[in-house]
Amino acid sequence: MHNDAINLKELDRSHHFHPFTDLRDYAASGGRIVNRAEHIYIYDTDGNKLLDGMSGLWCCNLGYSQHQIVEAIYRQLQELPFYNNFFRCSNQPAVELARALVEITPERFNHVFFTNSGSEANDTNIRLVHRYYDLLGKPDKKHFISRRNAYHGSTIAAGSLGGMNPMHQQVWGLNYVHHINQPHWFAEGGDLSPDEFGIKVARELEAKIDELGEDNVAAFIAEPIQGAGGVIVPPDTYWPEIQRICDERDILLIADEVICGFGRTGQWFGSDTYGIRPQLMTFAKAITNGYIPLGGVMISDQIADVLLAHGGEFTHGLTYSGHPASCAAGLATLHTLRETNIIQTAAEQIAPHFQSQLHALQDHPIVGEVRGRGMFAAVELVRDKNTRARLAPDSQAAVHCRDRANSNGLMVRQTGDAMIMAPPLVSSREEIDTLVAKLLQALDETAAHYGVA
Repeated sequence: MHNDAINLKELDRSHHFHPFTDLRDYAASGGRIVNRAEHIYIYDTDGNKLLDGMSGLWCCNLGYSQHQIVEAIYRQLQELPFYNNFFRCSNQPAVELARALVEITPERFNHVFFTNSGSEANDTNIRLVHRYYDLLGKPDKKHFISRRNAYHGSTIAAGSLGGMNPMHQQVWGLNYVHHINQPHWFAEGGDLSPDEFGIKVARELEAKIDELGEDNVAAFIAEPIQGAGGVIVPPDTYWPEIQRICDERDILLIADEVICGFGRTGQWFGSDTYGIRPQLMTFAKAITNGYIPLGGVMISDQIADVLLAHGGEFTHGLTYSGHPASCAAGLATLHTLRETNIIQTAAEQIAPHFQSQLHALQDHPIVGEVRGRGMFAAVELVRDKNTRARLAPDSQAAVHCRDRANSNGLMVRQTGDAMIMAPPLVSSREEIDTLVAKLLQALDETAAHYGVA
């Protein structure tokens, strides 16, 4: 290892607090310094090359070599590096990106509010929903319903909308957010069929609305497919029942498309894939291919018309909302997606191969379930396929498997007892084969480590 690499690691341990990390452990042992990337590969200062099976953090759907996005950012920084969108001001990239987003979303969406991240966008959703119902003369409709093990960001508000216990244990969150069970059939379905479980868990929303009172409940928020929670693909019966309940009970539906959006599920948005009709859609990550921060909310006419029909300031904003360089990146990304037909190509040619190759791992002795949709998937680890008993306590086996995959040149992620992956849409069939082969090697090494034949 070169001296500069050693020095970087020492500086990293000494000065850099990392997100969702055991800070004491990291300060003692350090981590990987990624210093360059190309196509779907990342490289570190130790000289390792890894196939990035996570698209960065669900965001680099087009990989790392989209130079037209880099050039768009550079050109914009030369012309107008920054100006805010307060005080009746705007900028050309923000205006043009707003229109471009309207063109690719369902026709009921004609307005957008820009943020810097999905977390901020979900904070914005709370403000929009509360303002909407206040203007309608329904000030008691303040409560939100989400799902256990959901992830909707890491601010206080977004973390409250999420349902991850470790996050809730470290902060006092919002008291008007409530949670029902997730549609995770393998972990929680018991003896029910997937379809039976989908109906059962969806109807928990109805029960929670009755418990809180329909006049008090404003919205239900969910990802079409839970990403960070473990790529939880809902049973086919789940979303139609959720949509029915929201429609019948005057409950707004918020689709968090931060991970599912921009082609991950095989269509532009996960909402399209599942045929749901949200009034608000959260986006971020792949909108700029991860090259520069940008997020936002698509606002349906149902909500926008009410906001526009009443006077009074909407008292919410962010310094970098609609940042010109970020919006220029968004425009370049959308142009690439639209002009190259990458979403359709991935959906028709790469995703079926990806899912087929992964499902071939179902017979592996420590694989309990393979689940996925489009270009992301999860492989659940077990010791006993029949009882679904876990391979090791506290997700230790999945951590071991992740570490073995990383050592073998594959960047994948562990969530609970699952190995999760979301390779770039620009991956080739041969690169998918490499991903699966490296994952199989990690599974074999994990099985041997835990004495499972």
